Amino acid sequence: MDMNSSYTATRSFHVMTKPIGPLCNLDCTYCFYLDKEKLFPADENYRMSDEVLEAYIRKYIQSQHTPELSFAWQGGEPTLMGLDFYRKVTALQRRYAGGRRVHNSFQTNGTKLDEDWCAFFARENFLVGLSLDGPAPIHDRYRVNKGGAGSFEQVFQSLELLKKHRVEFNTLTCVTRQSPDEAVEIYNFLKSCGVTFMQFIPIVERVGDLTSDTVTPWSVTSEGYGQFLCRIFDEWVQGDVGRIFVNLFDVALGAWCGQEPNLCTFSKKCGNAVAMEHDGGVYSCDHYVYPEYKLGNIMDRSLEEMLYSPEQVQFGRDKSDGLPAYCRACDFLFACNGECPKHRFEQTPEGEPGLNYLCAGYKTFFNYIDPVMKKMAELVQNGRPAADIMNMGKIYRCTVENR
Repeated sequence: MDMNSSYTATRSFHVMTKPIGPLCNLDCTYCFYLDKEKLFPADENYRMSDEVLEAYIRKYIQSQHTPELSFAWQGGEPTLMGLDFYRKVTALQRRYAGGRRVHNSFQTNGTKLDEDWCAFFARENFLVGLSLDGPAPIHDRYRVNKGGAGSFEQVFQSLELLKKHRVEFNTLTCVTRQSPDEAVEIYNFLKSCGVTFMQFIPIVERVGDLTSDTVTPWSVTSEGYGQFLCRIFDEWVQGDVGRIFVNLFDVALGAWCGQEPNLCTFSKKCGNAVAMEHDGGVYSCDHYVYPEYKLGNIMDRSLEEMLYSPEQVQFGRDKSDGLPAYCRACDFLFACNGECPKHRFEQTPEGEPGLNYLCAGYKTFFNYIDPVMKKMAELVQNGRPAADIMNMGKIYRCTVENR
């Protein structure tokens, strides 16, 4: 069914597109996506066909009733598709966009980038997410190739190429069991590399499937994640506000200013961000690519049919509907909203299921930043930049000492 025949978009949505499926040239210890190969036949080639690509771009653009369009390319490792594939992408986008501006984001492990890739990114205004966990000893602990060798040198060279070609980029840093003790070192290393936009992603991977409550040895502890965020926040708020952008801190400030969190993990509901595999299969979320969460295929259904289906609408509502009473009574519900459902496998102190594994860490962090966030929110609401908090250093340090 073509969406123009009976659908009118009432909300925007996001598709994380995986043109090479779960294939990757690295073998990162903590990667949860490599196992997705089991979803496909043994002889699968894992490459998005031209037919699927064109159907996706056409239908996605038709479904978005906004002046600007955003596409996201991920993997696996999306560079394995080759540069010609993305030349087709941008050509198709121009064909179907009807003059609307198109944005592309591209998440990569950074081991395959060269002059040609970076020149293309610069010319087509791609936003590149580069996976970089810190200096070599930290990065190479888990981000290894199929032979077990570290990938830092390749990634660092790619970072320099991105800067050389003036490609807009940010870094994605995974927070593991060891990261809390290395937080300041990681943050300062990224700064020294010229990184101004940072994302810190907690590694929480369960042993086995979604029914397990045992995490892997490299998963960060809840308390450890809270400590990691507090230590980086201290560095950021005393000298880098307005110069370094940490997505979680930006979202937190918005929440303290009374805004609905725009990061899906902290939003009240989910369901607006789906994943599409190389074969056109669409799933409820990147973290729920399982047969029971498959919504359909782009070759057979419109995106709006799948996104607004009863199954997906209920999937989105379950995030708030499934909150335990312990969360509903929390002072920081406005900032957290129970975080991502994939992490809700603990029990509350009262024995109710559905508590987020990272709850204790978030409570530590939100309590820690609360006095400063209130000051920053007051600045913003009075028409002053949040960065003025750095001119209140004596107040801030006094606040920290009294915690």
